[in-house]
Amino acid sequence: MLATAVTAIAATYLLGGLIALAPRKAGYSHIKHSISEIGEVGAPDQRFVAFGLFLPIGLILLLVAGLAHPVSSVAAALALCIAIGYIGAAAFPCDRSSPLLGTARQALHNVAGAVEYVGGGFALMTLAETFGQPFKAAGFIVLGTAIALSVLPANSVRGVIQRVAEACLFGGLALILWRLGA
Repeated sequence: MLATAVTAIAATYLLGGLIALAPRKAGYSHIKHSISEIGEVGAPDQRFVAFGLFLPIGLILLLVAGLAHPVSSVAAALALCIAIGYIGAAAFPCDRSSPLLGTARQALHNVAGAVEYVGGGFALMTLAETFGQPFKAAGFIVLGTAIALSVLPANSVRGVIQRVAEACLFGGLALILWRLGA
């Protein structure tokens, strides 16, 4: 149950960080803006978001992947995909408004996000083969988010869509780890 608890701690830390840091960025909206935009280049808390929020979450999920691997390689892959997304966001802060096309740094940021959402979506779909429909639905939501984030304009509903996907990823990971007793 250690991996389950550690996943819950990471998700709670992320939620707390988003609640605490969002008001510090002028004009930020959880509905309109992506999570990464709290730490975009030039944001007031750019360094803290990268190294105090995103990097610790990524490293914690790497630990979860290691703890989960002996029990389920697919659950470990899900944790690893999430970890890559957060470590990538820490190493490559997004450009202002996190555009689909931007600097080379933005491209690397987007690749890390794609690993998180596409890889995480497929991991959830694979878990659904054994553990049922909720994982399949979560996988479709996460994969749909990958598509939506690549076509929706800035200042639309990217924020709320992304938060639903993050809930599916972290929730799916915690649920599968709990069901496996990890």
